[in-house]
Amino acid sequence: MRVLALDTTTRAGSVALVENGNLIAERPGDASRSHGERLPADLAQLGVPWSSVDVFAVCVGPGSFTGLRIGIATMQGLALVTGARLIGISGLDALAQYATKCVGQGDLVAPWIDAQRGEVYSSLYRVTDAPLFTADRLVQLEPPAVATADATFGLWTGHDLGEAMFIGDAAWHNALLIEAHTSHRRITEPLPLAGAIGLLAEDAARRGATGSPAAIQPLYVRRPDAELHRDRNRPH
Repeated sequence: MRVLALDTTTRAGSVALVENGNLIAERPGDASRSHGERLPADLAQLGVPWSSVDVFAVCVGPGSFTGLRIGIATMQGLALVTGARLIGISGLDALAQYATKCVGQGDLVAPWIDAQRGEVYSSLYRVTDAPLFTADRLVQLEPPAVATADATFGLWTGHDLGEAMFIGDAAWHNALLIEAHTSHRRITEPLPLAGAIGLLAEDAARRGATGSPAAIQPLYVRRPDAELHRDRNRPH
């Protein structure tokens, strides 16, 4: 099975090619140019004919709202043109999968993504003994949320975070705060996500995910600014 994967949740983003459970290629994007300027050219640089792709995979968020819309629309177009499946994967799930490489069964992993405005996108998982980059690898303990780093710890008071592994750009930026709350600094640096997106999408496809392009929806977590502005200005 051949999977072409795209992540546009950050300014740079990344693309990847996965075949039969193997990450063949992964490339970060050029953060000096917008996703609109680089797509679908970034995907074409992997040298794979669109017609040979079995599954297109895209990160559905959370992250840059504009990046999400461009990434999802690009992959929806390719899937519709080729008739291939399109599968959306959470960036929080993908980050958490990477973090499980460094921990054992029963440990907790906490992906934190920069949400701007002094807030983080977060979720919390427990690691199982299932294979890496499969849906069964993680059990979600806390759903995707957005809050300040301090408030996030407040939401997680029911969990023992003493040996939790944190991962993501927001975890890296809040390293001292994490150490204060957990008495350790088990933090993994941010990584390109497209490879993990592709591997998780391949697992989903093998499990029978239908992958309808029209069914893909962005995982915003926070409401878009346009909606908030509209509601603020709506007559009461």
